[in-house]
Order: sequence, then C-alpha cells, then structure tokens
Amino acid sequence: MNGPFKKMVSNCGALAIPAATLIYLLLSCTVCCALQSDIDCLKSTKSSLEDTSNSLASWNFNNQTEGFICKFTGIECWHPDENRVLSIRLPDMGLKGEFPRGIQNCSSLTSLDLSNNKLNGSIPPNISQVIGFMVNLDLSSNLLSGEIPVNLANCSYLNGLKLDNNRLRGQIPPEIGLLGRLNMFSVANNQLTGPVPNFINATFPVESYANNPGLCGNPLPVCRGPAKKTPIGLIAGVTIGVVTVGAVAMAIGMFFYLRRVSRKKKKDDDPEGNKWAKTIKGAKAIKLSMFEKSVSKMRLSDVMKASDNFSKNNIIGSGRTGAVYRAVLDDGTSLMVKRLQNTQHSEKEFLSEMATLGNVKHRNLVPLLGFCVAKKERLLVYKDMPNGNLHDKLHLVSEGDRPLEWLLRMKVGIGAAKGFAWLHHNCNPRIIHRNISSKCILLDVEFEPRISDFGLARLMNPIDTHLSTFVNGEFGDMGYVAPEYLRTLAATPKGDVYSFGVVLLELVTGERPTYVTKAPESFKGNLVEWITHLSGESMLQDAIDRSLCGKGYDDEVFQVLKVACRCVLSEHKERPSMFEVYQLLTAIGERYNVTTENDILMLSETDDGFQLEELIVAQDVKETL
Repeated sequence: MNGPFKKMVSNCGALAIPAATLIYLLLSCTVCCALQSDIDCLKSTKSSLEDTSNSLASWNFNNQTEGFICKFTGIECWHPDENRVLSIRLPDMGLKGEFPRGIQNCSSLTSLDLSNNKLNGSIPPNISQVIGFMVNLDLSSNLLSGEIPVNLANCSYLNGLKLDNNRLRGQIPPEIGLLGRLNMFSVANNQLTGPVPNFINATFPVESYANNPGLCGNPLPVCRGPAKKTPIGLIAGVTIGVVTVGAVAMAIGMFFYLRRVSRKKKKDDDPEGNKWAKTIKGAKAIKLSMFEKSVSKMRLSDVMKASDNFSKNNIIGSGRTGAVYRAVLDDGTSLMVKRLQNTQHSEKEFLSEMATLGNVKHRNLVPLLGFCVAKKERLLVYKDMPNGNLHDKLHLVSEGDRPLEWLLRMKVGIGAAKGFAWLHHNCNPRIIHRNISSKCILLDVEFEPRISDFGLARLMNPIDTHLSTFVNGEFGDMGYVAPEYLRTLAATPKGDVYSFGVVLLELVTGERPTYVTKAPESFKGNLVEWITHLSGESMLQDAIDRSLCGKGYDDEVFQVLKVACRCVLSEHKERPSMFEVYQLLTAIGERYNVTTENDILMLSETDDGFQLEELIVAQDVKETL
C-alpha cells in the first residue's frame, strides 16, 4: 500500500474515504473468490429444491449489488455488505427434494435450519465435508430416510443437532457421543434401533429419543436380548477407546505433574520472576522505539533499571495478553510496560502493527509511547495510569476504598463510551476491541477513563479467522462475552457493545459480572442473567447499588441501567451501536458537563453502526517511526 491512499489510511483523526470503499479496497483481493462461492452455494441450493410455495422468490441472482444475497429470505450474512453467508434458515416453507449438497460452497456457514419441509432421501454420508464448521443443524420434521451417517461425528463444532420426526432407521452411531460441544440433541419419532450413544459431556432426556421402539439404554429401558449382543468390532473399538483414554489420562497426569515440578524448579531458580529479563539485558543492539519525542532518547537499559529488571514486585496487573510492570525513571516519570505473551507475529509483522497502533491516539485511550523487540520478547511502553483500573475501584479490592460517587461513574461511563465509539466509527483503521471489561478501562490522575489493550487481539493471533479466534478463546473475560460468539464464532462491533453493556451494569449495580451478591443463594447465573430476571419481574430498581440510592440522581441511574439493558440484549441486531450508546449516556449526563464540544464524535454519512469490521492495516515502519 503506497502513495496518497496509504496516507489516508494512517490518519486516525477522521474518515478520509467511505468505510465501504476502504473495506472493498483492502479485502477485495482476498475474499472475492470466497464470496462467489457463497453465491454459487445459494444458486445450487435453490436449483436443487422444489419451491412449491414460492418461498424463495426473493432469491434473485440477477442483482449483483454488494451484499445482495444478504437480503434473501432466510439468509443472514456475517456483514450486510458482504456476500458471506453466516446462517440459512428456511423452516416451514414447503420445500421438496434431497438435502442440498451445494451447501458445501457456503464455507463460512455456521447454522442450517431446513426443518418442517418435505425433504426426502438420505443425509449425505460425507456430511462433515458439506457442513464442516456447522454449530447448529436442524433437519427435523422432514421425510429423510436411511441411516444416520457415522461421518456426522466429525462435525466437532456442533452445539445443536435435531433429526426428529423423520424416517431414519438403523442405529444411532455411538461415535456421535464424542461430540463434546453438543448441548441439544433430538432423534424422536423415527425408526431407530439399538443402544443410544453415551455422550461424554451431556445427558439428554427421554423426549430426545421418544417413539423409536427399537432404542434402548440410559435414559431408556436397559437393552435386553439381542440388543446386548454388541458387534465384535464395537467391543474392540470400546476396548481400544478405554485403553486410549487411560493412556491419555496418564499422559495428561504426567504432563501436569512434570509441569508442576518444572514450575517449582523454575520458581526456585528464579525467585524474582525475571529470568527472561536477564536474558535480554546483555543482548546487543536492542532498540527501544518511541513515538513521543519527549521520551525518544529513552533506552531499554533505562526501563530495565526503572522496573528493577522487571522484578515480579513491580507487576501491577496481568491478563490474557501479558503482565504489566510499573517503571519509575530517574526523573520521577512513571510508565507502564506490558510484556506480551504468546504473540505469534514475526518481527517484521510486529513492527508493522506497532506502526499502525502508534498512530491511534485519542484522549480516552491509554497513550502508547513506544515498544521494544528484544530476541523473542515484545514490550509495549504506555503512559502510567496512577488510579488503576475501573474494576478495582468498583469492587473495592483495597481496604479503606470507598464506593465511587455517581458523578465519577458517569464521567467514566461517558468517557469510555466515547473512546470505544471512536475506535468503532472514527478511527481509521476501525478497531474492534474484543476484550472489553472493567479491567481494561484505566483511570488517569484526574480519573479520566483511558482504554487499554486496544488492537492487541491482532498481535496475539496473526491468523485472523472466525474459527481461530473462537477456538483460541480470544473473546474476553468470563461474564463479558456476547452470547452469539458461541454461534457465529466471529468478533463484531455489537459484541463489543454487549461487553460494554456489562461494564455499565457494573457501574450501576456495583456487582461483578460473574457473581451477584444481592441475588438469592439459589441463583447461579451471571450479572446479565440476573438483570434479565429482574426485568421480567419488573424489579429492575432492586439491581441498583444501594450506595447510589436516595442522593438526588435516582432517575439518571435508572436511565443508565436501561441503556445497559439495551446493550446486553441477546439478539445482537437489537443492540445500539457504540455511537448511539455514547449519545444516550451524554444526554443522560448532560448537566454534569463531562464532555466538551471539541470531543463530540462525528459519524460518517455512510456509517450505520452495523457494517463495521476490524481492520488493522500494516504500514511501512520507516515512514511512521
């Protein structure tokens, strides 16, 4: 990327070109083939089905506008302006024909619902190659016959599988019991026989197997007579499985034992926890690159000295992206240094990412002052935030702490919303945070909120695919993760809105996201589930932090609570955009004058809050530093 366009991309102060144009220019070279395959997928699906009710009339392939297939009946895309199919839902549409094998071309498909139609024939024997990354499959209430293919057990991402009300026969493949993510399963009203599978991570009720006279085994009656005669191959398979499981269990046990011994040895050999730092101390030609001119002469040795060689005593925080150390320079300047862990970028890729992140500046972001690459170590240097993080201030980690006053909570809520909205809507490139929590909102000397860890998700995983981000668990801390991530496997702006909604609930209730002290002992859910319960009972007022009640701003607190409830709606399309959240909070806190005219976010004309995706653009490091 060179020339004027590159300069526009590196300018985070305003949108230089429309978002759709930017996304197209950046992604067209990599996704055009994938998008065409999804169009072919739907063409093949339509042609293979007999549409007796004309339910697929909207599937008009003569329209070639961007994202045109996303407007088809029953089709949901990853983004409305991109022809990449996320789910196909065509229940109760009178469709006839066999299972549409063209589905295989929808390579990003995660949910398929063809229930209550008149599909006949058998389920494809190579079904896992047709729906490899499927999370939910519903083929119930059709006319499907034949056996349930053993290959279905290879669809390892399945959470839900509904095959009830068909004409399936034979045995349920015992291998299906190995689907570890399965939490919904039904084969009722078929012609199945033999023992039911023994699921490794779930137990399904009798209703899941009802009206299959030939099925037996828990939770159904015990298998008797011929049903007890298990094929020799199955016995051998089970025996091998037991031996294998035993061997694996022993290997796992040995692994943890040896790791424990290794950790103890390392602890004994490294009492200060900084052995890694000592290995880079003597390395030659290590450069500490700084973005700020005022600290451009700083050297790695200065930071090493300021942090006592990164002693564990100077750790002020840690998370999934790494530990944070406080470093105090000779002149009294206090810095925060994050040691990134498990970053898989090459040095060249890391430098390119840092060049971009160094230009991402806003008053509600923690200033990134510089970075260092030393052997395999990656260090980020930030301006110190002396008042710690919002989580500790809300949940009173230190003795003697007092609950935050409402004015300060409003200031933090509005400022943080402004920072996240800027990342989503005005920063160029756009950034989805992915890991929003009250711990990533730091407080400067004036208690102005500053967002940390923005853009770091990219540094931790260079293979930025929906599957890798899901499998590697990069979507944030427990209690903050949007429910659709388990279904879509993709980070989205609305996922960030959900996480920020949980932060707003913390601000209003004073409760932790995973444990509610005010809830009855019998309640085992998280904060969002508790709020949902109270809302259904018209008891939302009971959720408000008692330290805020009766002090003259009860109405404002309740209004913020309602904004938070909108943010954590289970249906992501019903949530507001981050810009709308910022506007709502600003209107509620208008009388406190916690924002200024110069900081008001200007939304681009083409931005509707639904069409954003994370773009971190690699740039030429030499031009930026």
